[in-house]
Amino acid sequence: MTEPAEQPYALATIRGDGSAEITIQGRTQELGAPTVEQARASVVSYLAHRARPLGVPIHVVVDDPEGQFVLVVNPDGSLGETFTSEPDHDTIPPGGHRGEPVDGEPDAPSAPAVEPSTTGPGTPTPSAPEPGTPDPTRVADPASAWGPPGQREAPAAAGPAPVAETVPATAAALVQAPPATVPQPAADPAPVPAHPVSGGWSSSPPAGHDPRPGWDGAGRQAQQLQQPGGWPQQPPGAPAPAGPAQPAEGWPADPSATMTRRQMRESFLKAEQTEAPASTGLRGMLARVGVRVQPSEAERAERADIHAVSQHWPGVRTIAVVNGKGGAGKTPTTALLSATFARYSGAATIAWDNNETRGTLGWRTEQGKHDATVLDLIPRTAELLDPGARAGDISHFVHHQAADKYDVLRSNPNLLSSEQRISGEDVDAIHDVLGRYYRLIFVDSGNDESASHWLRMIDKADQLVVPTIAKPEHAEAGALLLEALTRRGGRSADLAQRAVVVVSQAREKDVNPSAAEIARGFEGWVSEVVTIPYDRAMVENVLRYDALAPATRRAWLRAAAAVARRL
Repeated sequence: MTEPAEQPYALATIRGDGSAEITIQGRTQELGAPTVEQARASVVSYLAHRARPLGVPIHVVVDDPEGQFVLVVNPDGSLGETFTSEPDHDTIPPGGHRGEPVDGEPDAPSAPAVEPSTTGPGTPTPSAPEPGTPDPTRVADPASAWGPPGQREAPAAAGPAPVAETVPATAAALVQAPPATVPQPAADPAPVPAHPVSGGWSSSPPAGHDPRPGWDGAGRQAQQLQQPGGWPQQPPGAPAPAGPAQPAEGWPADPSATMTRRQMRESFLKAEQTEAPASTGLRGMLARVGVRVQPSEAERAERADIHAVSQHWPGVRTIAVVNGKGGAGKTPTTALLSATFARYSGAATIAWDNNETRGTLGWRTEQGKHDATVLDLIPRTAELLDPGARAGDISHFVHHQAADKYDVLRSNPNLLSSEQRISGEDVDAIHDVLGRYYRLIFVDSGNDESASHWLRMIDKADQLVVPTIAKPEHAEAGALLLEALTRRGGRSADLAQRAVVVVSQAREKDVNPSAAEIARGFEGWVSEVVTIPYDRAMVENVLRYDALAPATRRAWLRAAAAVARRL
């Protein structure tokens, strides 16, 4: 009787874009291919390359767009049998662990090794047992095979000895196997128990593993289920074909030609990121005096938000700030989100007042050395878009915020709306100009949701922000707007679904309802809701980021990160 050769296990993930990841013996290798089929070929070729010096096949659990299953990759690149991978939690005795006796019961006898079964030309294939006769390939339940507790000798019986455990696996679904080399025995309802190993699969077959391809440790043949990807199903009792097992449909017959030398070796470059020590609070104080302390969870969350806001996206991004009711907080939201992005990302950022009914963004921000508004820019759009225009030419029409690092394109609140009508075509021209000189465009909108310039702004937007103060009428106006955009369908509905809602506590003593209560009403049907605490600096005339309290600045950073993650 011989011991089966040690067979390593691997995990492989194949993604729909052709990328793949293989983990074997604790080491991970990234692969890439133009298609899923070529990625499969690369995975098989890489595992065959790793199996050759070992001289044994590698069992691999594959997570593929077609499903999850298990393969055996031979050193020559061919695919061997697969086995069932459905965990059976019912086989764990109460109070004990799989393969361990329950308190008060004697130890189960150890299982003898099982001789490998060979099948090929000239070797007769065992036939199914006659009805009414014991099946020599089927192992009885271990409890009945070994008798009642205390009996240490097995009764005489034909066929292989029972084993203590069956072959384990952790795949999420039963696996389709290629044609088996033995007949299909009678169905056994007991599934194969699982064998979870911390950190992945173990490097050798678990205890009780039956080396016969397609069989588990209890002598039961692996179940055959039709899986996506074209695995053939072998009828019960059909003879097995001679020669090596054939690969499943979609997997290469000869994958070695698809692997490059570069893919066959592991890179010397490891992507390791060292976390910076704590910088705030008591932990930060200890770090500054030489004691290296990890940051707290709150500091890690703040770093993650800063990283999200600091990104530079390819192309221009437009964020529309919308609510049909005046006084909902659109102007403070526009100004403070612009300031947060400009400070952390360094990207050229502009806040545009797309409001023909006395928009107040110009009143709530610093004025430059001129009094130009959007009405002065519209007649000059062709000049600003001319190839000969220079980067500084836009400064004649916008007002720079010295401390907060963004610019403002004002409307003229001193004119009646009838005197400053802006059409959809004007919005197109303004957006084209701003997109040439800025990377981030925040648009403060008016209250007329039917106006052509308002609708055209929605068409230009990449992300919606719906501000509201903690008052039911303002929150209801924001909710009705989102419902109307959803009914509009298409891109408008997508923007409504991905919207970020910002709820501000506008008055210190006005806490019924609170911002948190209003926020809970929006949860579940927008992408994220962020609350802003009351801050007197937000109700004063000019909005400045540095004037806010630390808690308020942190809340605006959280709101900006929520927007950034959806750009």
